[in-house]
Amino acid sequence: MVLVAAVALVVATLVSLWFGERIGVFFDVVFVLTCIGAALAVRPRDFFTVGVLPPLLLAATVLALALADRGAVARADDPLAQALVSGLAHHALALVLGYGLALAVLALRQVALRNRGQLRRRSTPARSARPQAAPGRVPQPRTGEPAAQPAAESPASAEQDAPAAR
Repeated sequence: MVLVAAVALVVATLVSLWFGERIGVFFDVVFVLTCIGAALAVRPRDFFTVGVLPPLLLAATVLALALADRGAVARADDPLAQALVSGLAHHALALVLGYGLALAVLALRQVALRNRGQLRRRSTPARSARPQAAPGRVPQPRTGEPAAQPAAESPASAEQDAPAAR
């Protein structure tokens, strides 16, 4: 999956440079779509790899462009480190969107895996062996069971319920 994402970004980079001197909005859109596509296509055991992929992929792309043609990501006279930082800063919105959406897709897929393909658990009423009695009432015994005895009040609770005599 990492290789497919890298190839998609190389193609987007080449197309962007073919039509202009810098990578621009087209590259950003392809980057975001590549991040989402990788999160949708990856196997569950590789969730971590795709979870850390977007920033590394963008940094590798910007670094390769800064080494080959600094003018494609920054000013042509910028040093390498400054070109790398400038390139990442110029595409920060695409990085935030791609990274956030990829993590959201992975989180939803993880929830669906835990719930057998459902994003929400189906709410089923709790079933109990005995029906619940109304408060203050003793449930009727089933056939063959001894009758339930009401709970005896403790002396402390009886003192609290009795009016204070002074």
